[in-house]
Amino acid sequence: MLERSKVQGLGMTSLRTRQRLLERLTEKGIKDIRVLEAMRDTPRHLFLDEALASRAYEDLALPIGYQQTISQPYIVARMTEILIEDKKLESQPIDKALEVGTGCGYQAAILSRFSKSVLTIERIKALHDKAAKNLKKLKVRNVKLLFDDGSDLIEAKENYDAILFAAAPLEVPTYFLDKLSIGGRLVAPIGGGEVQDLSLIKRLSKNKYETEVVEQVLFVPFLGGKVE
Repeated sequence: MLERSKVQGLGMTSLRTRQRLLERLTEKGIKDIRVLEAMRDTPRHLFLDEALASRAYEDLALPIGYQQTISQPYIVARMTEILIEDKKLESQPIDKALEVGTGCGYQAAILSRFSKSVLTIERIKALHDKAAKNLKKLKVRNVKLLFDDGSDLIEAKENYDAILFAAAPLEVPTYFLDKLSIGGRLVAPIGGGEVQDLSLIKRLSKNKYETEVVEQVLFVPFLGGKVE
């Protein structure tokens, strides 16, 4: 878990700049104080190339190379809030979390605040390596990074009470639904084209799922195959 004391002295921009971001997130409807504190305390600029670091606390998706982006802060906050909203009184409400699409590691760092453990998978080796460096720099110790496109999980027996997709599948592959614990939550942008439906899938029983569309979003597509 990323602790507030660990990020002091790492060149964080002014409190005023980060506070303005929190105000924008609140105006857009983020209510969970736990999420707002995580967004305030996690140094987003350290996940970006130096040329873009000055824009880190704007509410924008920004490029991280390889035709990928670091997600807009509002979307990171909203997806995190969705995963933990049914456990409002717990500081660490998630037992095991799975993130599909590590990118630069920013969303994994946020998830680490609320999870006992996080497994995050990334299919692009250069981004996997970059995320590993970023999380190590911040001394995030409860995140395991896997260079994979998700297919290796088909045979895995591990289940997760929270699954987050940071890329958009046309539909959620069945093997990911199978990895969701009963009572667990999966949040994903689903669909192709210009916009996707940010959707919450709850597993109610072994064979029963409930899906709720939250809002429309724009993500890079979920793709298979590893890129060395």
